[in-house]
Amino acid sequence: MKWGIASAGIPLAAHALAPAVAANPKPEDTSERGGTSVTLRPGLQIHYKDEWFGAPWLDPQPVVFLHGNLETNSIWYGWVPRMAQHYRLLLPDLPGYGGSTAPADFEWTLENFAKVTAEFLDKLGLQSAHIIGAKTGGAIAMQFAAMYPQRTRSIVVASGPFTAVGPSVENNSQQLRLGTAATKEEIAYFDKMRDDTRPETRKGMGKVITSINVEGLLPRITAPALIITTDRNALQTIETVLRYQPKIPNSRLLVVTSDAYHVAVSNPDECVTSALAFMEESKKPA
Repeated sequence: MKWGIASAGIPLAAHALAPAVAANPKPEDTSERGGTSVTLRPGLQIHYKDEWFGAPWLDPQPVVFLHGNLETNSIWYGWVPRMAQHYRLLLPDLPGYGGSTAPADFEWTLENFAKVTAEFLDKLGLQSAHIIGAKTGGAIAMQFAAMYPQRTRSIVVASGPFTAVGPSVENNSQQLRLGTAATKEEIAYFDKMRDDTRPETRKGMGKVITSINVEGLLPRITAPALIITTDRNALQTIETVLRYQPKIPNSRLLVVTSDAYHVAVSNPDECVTSALAFMEESKKPA
């Protein structure tokens, strides 16, 4: 791993948090996939997993994980064992993916995904959380942090695009996504997730990824931010990241040595080590 750090607004600044929401409603139902589902709006049901491996009498800070296109919350398997010893991990399937549903009139925009994330926190009785996103989930994380600064404790963006992604990216080989170190079994697993993605979800998310433009949002992200990319990234070059990341006032950049662009999967140990150190440094009082 090599560090390439660009920063702005360092040292990290603490932000005042609004009082925690008192209500903590019970989950509505249980999914056969393991985990729980909650209904946010008519037709919009979010399936998620809730992981905490620490002492049961502690009240850990929550972290919401947002996966990318053509996948589910299972992509965070390499993050859970270590991070769940320090934080409460909430791992939703995005609307329309995995065990989550999206209504026919769902608005496929980054803004609406950010609103859904806020509604998800509301449903769980949580005022704020750390937000971690991979690929398109990273763009959603940046949108959320800009729209809801008081609800964002910190954000970690793992290869999240700052600008529109061409429609052909869906057809990229898993080797480009996962890197040359990926095994045949790993590639087959991600192929299945891609093939299992509902046609209407693929169409809707296609509108999102081809219209991403978060440049105007970046100065509004006041939470501490860690941006992670790879040195041989087929999704966006280091030069592209270096043009946009410094526009986030309180941000740092981590460059990982890899030929994958799905760094959250290809290099989870390095990502988790850096994310934990970063989040502990920027941790705000509950």
